[in-house]
Parts: sequence; C-alpha cells; structure tokens
Amino acid sequence: MERFSTQEYQNKLVLLIEDNTDDERLTLRALRKNNVMNEVIVACDGQEAVDFITASGKFAGRDTSLLPSVVILDLRIPKLDGLSVLREIRENPTTRHVPVIALTASEDEDKIQAAYAAGVNSFVKKPTDPDLYGDTILNTVMYWLLLNRTPF
Repeated sequence: MERFSTQEYQNKLVLLIEDNTDDERLTLRALRKNNVMNEVIVACDGQEAVDFITASGKFAGRDTSLLPSVVILDLRIPKLDGLSVLREIRENPTTRHVPVIALTASEDEDKIQAAYAAGVNSFVKKPTDPDLYGDTILNTVMYWLLLNRTPF
C-alpha cells in the first residue's frame, strides 16, 4: 500500500468559496479535526473569488504562481453566482485545469447539468447533518489533494 507523506500534500492550497459562515466553520473544523493543515483561502462571494483568481481587489499583488490545488465552490453565492465564477476559472489560462468541486444544497438537475457544462470536475450535495457534512468535506478534499493528479 502506497503511503502519502504529509509533506506531499501540505503545501497544496485549498480555495473555499462559501458565503454561509456556518458551512465555512464546519468545513474548516472538519479539516483541522483530521489534521489537514493545508492553507485554506476563503472567498465569501463570487467577486472575491474572481479577485483571488485574477489577483485583483484585495488580492492584488498576490503570488499568482501559487494556484489552488482544489476549489470548493458553493453555487449559490452573492455578487457573482457560482457558475459565473466557474466560467472565470475555466477561461483563465492559469487556472483552467484547477479542479473545481461544486458543493451545494441544490438538487436542481438543470444546475447540475449547467455546472458540468461549465467545467466542474465534481458535483457534491451538501449534507444537512453536521457529522455527515464533515465526513463529506474530508473525503472530498482528501481525494483531490492526495489521489488526484493534475497537469501542473
């Protein structure tokens, strides 16, 4: 069985795009509780997420060579909706191959289809139970940080 060193994945950045502070806290708690110490950048709305991606706004001057290894994207966010953020990620040559996981409470089949059409890598329904939510976040993030291989 292959072992993963913590060094192998600890330097990987996670971008969490989430406007619900309770879900943000549950996400961060699930990761820390399981010793996932990766840096997590939180964008609370779509415009803030685009600012991070494009190194503008409050993220102006950030080192754009530090790409997120995974983006966890709530589709229902203010200022700029999740699908618009996803399109921005896919249209940007620097971030077009960054894995994006839609994490949302929506069960709308049209939203699921639209997310995949826009280039989402995975669509995960948010559990309402806090324990299941933590397990879902942990399993999702660990897959993309440890098992998935990206071209960069």
